[in-house]
Amino acid sequence: MSFRRIRHNVSYSALTFLLLAVASLLTALAVAQDLALQKSGTAENLRGVSTVSDKIAWASGSHGTYLRTPDGGISWQVAQVPGAEKLDFRDVSAFSADAAYLLSIGSGGLSRIYKTADGGRNWTLQFTLTDSRGFLDCMAFWDEDHGLAISDPVYKEFILFATDDGGAHWTQLMPQEMPPAFEGEGAFAASGTCVAVHGMSNVWFVTGGSVARVFHSTDRGKTWTAATTPIVHGNASSGIFSIAFRDEKNGVVAGGDYKLPEMTGPNLAATADGGATWKLLELSPQPFFSAVAFDPKDAQRLLVVGPTHAAESTDIQGKQWPKIWDVNLNAVSFSPTGEAFAVGPKGTIVKISGHP
Repeated sequence: MSFRRIRHNVSYSALTFLLLAVASLLTALAVAQDLALQKSGTAENLRGVSTVSDKIAWASGSHGTYLRTPDGGISWQVAQVPGAEKLDFRDVSAFSADAAYLLSIGSGGLSRIYKTADGGRNWTLQFTLTDSRGFLDCMAFWDEDHGLAISDPVYKEFILFATDDGGAHWTQLMPQEMPPAFEGEGAFAASGTCVAVHGMSNVWFVTGGSVARVFHSTDRGKTWTAATTPIVHGNASSGIFSIAFRDEKNGVVAGGDYKLPEMTGPNLAATADGGATWKLLELSPQPFFSAVAFDPKDAQRLLVVGPTHAAESTDIQGKQWPKIWDVNLNAVSFSPTGEAFAVGPKGTIVKISGHP
């Protein structure tokens, strides 16, 4: 080979390397713009998040901790609910800078619901689970006054509590029709998203363990149906962990085995008929995901988070995630304008940019 040919190849290789380096830098900058780490001011394990607007969001976690931002994440106010220092708040549902509900998990009396109407200056203990066999997992609200909380089964029946007066009273529902729980079936209190509501009366909740099912009610919990899904299941650490609907027909469930977080699925499935049937998604990779959410501003945009990766796509029928981040997160929540906050261990909070 001549010296000229060698010099040409070296120059070509250098140019290729430079172009790849520039592309990598631009990708890194784009990722940095998409996902911004927040200064939370706490090292607690955070598993609940509720994004009210592009400015207001709440988060919750271990040792009775809750957080609130009034300025889009520029600052976070951290505090503990008095008397709740030993509780683990796995779910938060917020409606303004002042109004929010917190749900703690645990057997019997450790499962509680609190509410503030003044931005956390005062908290009211609204509900304490009295049955030691019960275990609250998650809650969801159609509006600030009307909501539903889910407990693991007792004697093969999932226990449901509802309020229609802003939490002043939480009443156990006695559904007219509801499939019994299978032996070894339960819900997961991993991200506050094992239940979802839509419209005025639709509600779904998801299960794992011996089976991976989706329960659906069209009348706020009076009657229920249950559909099996192909999501991985079969032991106490696997199943569906999260559910989200972009309208009354189209939804996605996410999960896996939290003890094997890197194990590839089937961990994602979608429905186009309100949850009657579920089909596996091919988006790859599919490690364990603890939460899934749709963007209210762009109904095609989907976010998933988990202990190994977070990912985003605007085409759930695609093969690969257009965006994927190596970050450890537990829960995610969108604002009505497309921004999202996600939370994780050791006080991790990230803000995910909205689409233009």
